[in-house]
Amino acid sequence: MDALKGMLTVEQLDRMVRDEQIDTVQVVFSDLYGRFLGKRFDADFFLKTVVHAGTHACNYLLTVDMEMEPVPGYDFANWDKGYGDFHLVPDLATLRVISWLARTALVICDVHDSADHLPVGPAPRSVLRRQLESAASLGYTAMAGSELEYFLFQDSYHTAAQKKYTGLEPAGWYLEDYHMLQGTREESYNGAVRRHLNRSGVPVECSKGEWGRGQHEINVHYTDMLTMADRHSVYKQCLKEIAEQQGLSVTFMAKYASDQAGSSCHIHVSLWQNGHNLFAGPQSFGPVNCSDIFRWFLGGWLTHTPDFMVFYAPTVNAYKRYQAGSWAPTRIAWSYDNRTAGFRVVGRDDSLRIECRVPGADCNPYLAFAAALASGLDGIANRIEPPEVFDGNVYAAENITHVPRTLEQACRRFEQSAFVKSVLGADVVQHYSHFYRVEQKAFANAVTDWERQRYFERI
Repeated sequence: MDALKGMLTVEQLDRMVRDEQIDTVQVVFSDLYGRFLGKRFDADFFLKTVVHAGTHACNYLLTVDMEMEPVPGYDFANWDKGYGDFHLVPDLATLRVISWLARTALVICDVHDSADHLPVGPAPRSVLRRQLESAASLGYTAMAGSELEYFLFQDSYHTAAQKKYTGLEPAGWYLEDYHMLQGTREESYNGAVRRHLNRSGVPVECSKGEWGRGQHEINVHYTDMLTMADRHSVYKQCLKEIAEQQGLSVTFMAKYASDQAGSSCHIHVSLWQNGHNLFAGPQSFGPVNCSDIFRWFLGGWLTHTPDFMVFYAPTVNAYKRYQAGSWAPTRIAWSYDNRTAGFRVVGRDDSLRIECRVPGADCNPYLAFAAALASGLDGIANRIEPPEVFDGNVYAAENITHVPRTLEQACRRFEQSAFVKSVLGADVVQHYSHFYRVEQKAFANAVTDWERQRYFERI
């Protein structure tokens, strides 16, 4: 294995297969929700065939709902077109041991069209790659980190489903933000996660309690943006599967309960060139010493956040997280080291970066990073100036733009945005607009527990 523990070359995998250390290779890709879908291959067959030829999967997988039902109304794949295959092309740079599963490796794929062998536009990894290619054409390397929060429960996933996800027992029983004793009670799970991620090519920095009962966060080391999105996806899979093994459950819902903190995915971004952070510079901009590139990138990201809100908050539930005084942002402003702002600038010199606190833990990382990068690059191209730094409590700043308040509102902004169409393409915008509208419609037609509790007797 190479210097990053758990990552494999094909030659290293071959040796481990011959030594009977690995006999299974998971070949996966991200669907629109950010879930890993794919196949488990016999490791010998993977080495003899899939490494060179890839594999195929039904293209309906980019048009399904949460229940895996094919949804009508997509142009990309539908019953009239017969739901054919697309081509899964392994990105061998992602080949790794999955240490929490016996004798198993994993590789993440790009999704290509089976006929012309070009990337499938709506595939989340394709969406991010397109923006990274734009950055590379300008000489930029986008670096990123994502801080992902989750709630842990003593109930197994099966038990939680049987209980209809109500009355679950949190792993902790009081707020545990940075709390070491409460964290110790959950260390048999969180410690296992840290160790397995480190052994599986996802280097961990730390874990900590968060501002909820049974809520935690694990931070992994930042890297280039595509690798970070891959690490984020492996992280989520690891946490769910270790919870399954230990008879626990974990959720990445943005707002698990109305009386609990939301779970966020704070994303950190900077642009680099020749080993140097291009955000660093001699100019004084409020409390920040920075470059023009930093200022314009920030301006573009702030400006286009409402356009891309569906990529940061992709579910009906996500918008219930944006509550004043909840540690989730409500308004599109920037500050230096201020957690009430949607954009918190931190660090200095080569550590200078922009932290966007808008995304929830339910975001698809490939899409969230693509939105951030596209917005920032447009800021540079058009020299978009950000507003002055905000000093104080952003929650109380009623004159500052509020984030979109519902998925329906965000979807309307997304599908009407000329900017979004220009960077994603009209076909990709149409695909995702339909995806989010189907999600919104499913909720609009649902009868909720809240309605029964409110109306059953007293209406």
